[in-house]
Amino acid sequence: MICRQPALVPDMKLEIQSAARKLRTYCQSHNWAGHDPYDALNSRAFRALPFLDHKIPRLILIQALKRSPLDVRRLLLVPKKHNAKATALFLSALLRLGEAGEDTRRDVELMIERLRELRSPGKPYWCWGYSFPWQTRTIIVPDTEPNLVCTVFAARALLEAHRKLGSQECLNMAVSSAEYVLNELYWRDGDAVGGFSYPLPGIRENVPNANFLASALLCKIYAQTGDKKFLGPALEVTRRTAGKQAADGSWPYAYSAKALWIDNFHTGYNLCALRSIARSVGTAEFDASIKRGFIFYRRHFFHDDGMPKYFYNRTYPVDIHCVAQSIITLLEFRDFGHDNFELANSVLRWAMTHMWDDRGFFYYRMLRLLTIRISYMRWSQAWMLLAMAAFLNVSNVSGIQGSERS
Repeated sequence: MICRQPALVPDMKLEIQSAARKLRTYCQSHNWAGHDPYDALNSRAFRALPFLDHKIPRLILIQALKRSPLDVRRLLLVPKKHNAKATALFLSALLRLGEAGEDTRRDVELMIERLRELRSPGKPYWCWGYSFPWQTRTIIVPDTEPNLVCTVFAARALLEAHRKLGSQECLNMAVSSAEYVLNELYWRDGDAVGGFSYPLPGIRENVPNANFLASALLCKIYAQTGDKKFLGPALEVTRRTAGKQAADGSWPYAYSAKALWIDNFHTGYNLCALRSIARSVGTAEFDASIKRGFIFYRRHFFHDDGMPKYFYNRTYPVDIHCVAQSIITLLEFRDFGHDNFELANSVLRWAMTHMWDDRGFFYYRMLRLLTIRISYMRWSQAWMLLAMAAFLNVSNVSGIQGSERS
């Protein structure tokens, strides 16, 4: 099918290019390191008070800093750090900016080297974790402890680097990551239940986005290497997770009683991963699920002016991560109709109007009565640089020549 997107107005494209360069310069000036919404437990002040180092105080501190409109991390001695997932997102963004005509070679090399440095220590695989410990409702996850999400994003970026740079080392690292996912995180419970553990090995909770992301990586590695050991578990988990899709096309974050919310960016993860699986394997098996999910996504997560919603059933908060994933998802589904490219454009324009600081970074969140203007390197800047790079890359090709996809 041929779907032609309308070309960007030249001045608009120049504005987006200028903002992307300014954002890249901002990240470079901070050495690509920064704070994170979830990094409260890196606080040296908190660690100096061991009597607070228990589940409830940890949860209170994380949520307090995450929700605070004021950035008190300096007072609490929270250091800025390099984050493996942010590094992976930056690598993907820089590779795409390179395709869009920017000179990104040195920064690309830096990101690959940094992924080498940030590898989880003491593990036989190439795998990665976050730069901070984090407390869930049930467990504490240590910093640098490898997890599915960080490892998948890093491996995906390394696969992109292999394809675009011809780096055998990047391919070898990505294959090792897939082996970590397969050997350490894949689980089965009889014939009816199976999935990939997140956030730690051994946790057997079905989290749709984790299942789809892991399956998509394994399918990419299968398509690249032809090694069938990656294919069977990936398709098995994909079928089971797609089969649990609600009749309206949605998936909850997870299926435990306290995780049934339906949000924008995890839904975007699901849809993009399902499309990736279908393309890697060359199957139409999941087309109905993809179509039903995308119809739900379009109907429930956007206002007419392009403002994206976090949750499907209410407006606030408006989160910059949702902005970025909305742009990425809409671009991925631009062949479903030219209005998806137009909506991606509207989302980006809305974000530039309401969440862009002219110093060169994006704000974290908008609430009903105020905007949290804190700059987060992973959650905000890395994601938006990737979204802008994807937009410029697509507009260079699709906006002028059209896009051919079947």
